[in-house]
Amino acid sequence: MDAQELLEKYQQGERNFERVKLNGINLKGTDLSGINLQHADLSLSDLSDIILDKAKLYQINLSNACLEGASLKSASLESANFNGAILSQADLTQASLTSANLKNSNIERATLNGANLTSANLVAANCSQASLIKVNFSSANLTSSNLERANLNRAILTGVKLVNANLQFSELQLSNLSQSDLSGANLINAYLVGANIEDCNLTASCLQFANLEVASLQRTNLISANLDGANLKKVDLTQANIYSVSFNNTDLTDAIMPDGEIYKAIKNNIILPMTRQVIRTDKAPAPVGPYNQAIVASGQMIFVAGQIAIDPRLGDVLNKDDVTKQTEQVMANLEAILTAAGATFENVVKTGVFLKDMNDFAAMNAIYAKYFPSESAPARACVEVSRLPKDVLVEIECIAVI
Repeated sequence: MDAQELLEKYQQGERNFERVKLNGINLKGTDLSGINLQHADLSLSDLSDIILDKAKLYQINLSNACLEGASLKSASLESANFNGAILSQADLTQASLTSANLKNSNIERATLNGANLTSANLVAANCSQASLIKVNFSSANLTSSNLERANLNRAILTGVKLVNANLQFSELQLSNLSQSDLSGANLINAYLVGANIEDCNLTASCLQFANLEVASLQRTNLISANLDGANLKKVDLTQANIYSVSFNNTDLTDAIMPDGEIYKAIKNNIILPMTRQVIRTDKAPAPVGPYNQAIVASGQMIFVAGQIAIDPRLGDVLNKDDVTKQTEQVMANLEAILTAAGATFENVVKTGVFLKDMNDFAAMNAIYAKYFPSESAPARACVEVSRLPKDVLVEIECIAVI
């Protein structure tokens, strides 16, 4: 059968063309509304601007066909093969595309509002700027698809695979993405206000500058996600995994954090530079070691817990009877903690030294003085105690200001 024969029969009222072989046919601009082309082969055909509204196209083969500007409103396209097809600017409003194969297809600027794409294959499909309002994508595969600037408001995307998908500037307001896999997805500037993103996988996804206000991300995996500059006002992160998430300049006002606590924004987040002034007066006893009478400091305070001579590599105390070696290990432990907090010994303003035997004072001081020059050394207290953890000879704590 050729195009002319098909059109003649259609004009005579025939509608049943099931299983016909019409691959490579040119039906550009024709009106075949209501036609039955189930199981037919129209691969490689030119069907641009064709009208196939309410057509029965179950399991039709349209691979590599051109349907640019076509109208397929309310068409039955279950299990249809659109692999590599061009559907740009086509109208598939309310069409049924369950289990359809749209892999590598071009759906750019097409309209599919209210369509059913349950379990459809859209791997690497180009859906940029498409209108996909209220589309049902349940269990569909959109891995590596391009949905940039697509309108997915109120769409159903439960259990969908969107791995490495491009969703930049896409609109997903009030959409349902629960239990979907968006690992590695690009959601920069996406609009997700009020969206359901519960139990999702967003590992290593990028949500920079995205708007997720009032969205629910309960139990969602956000490991290594980038949320810099995003709007997370009143978002629900209950039991979400936020390990290694980047929150630079993120607005978390009134957000429910993973532990169930409400996040309150710090109104004054200006960090003042640290200032430090050594206090010396002859109206009080002079120091008897490498410390000063007092330090006046301003800035962010770091309280370092008392450190003993445990080697972190071995997890045990070394040199149990040598206060000199123990002091060296204690100072090394303090330095490691200060470094992790963004500080150095120069930021220390107060120390506390605990000795098991005050006869070890001089030996401890000899090591201590290597870290604190007398002219700028922090204030200090040194006391003898009856016993220290793990029976060590010395323990030192400190306070730093940055």
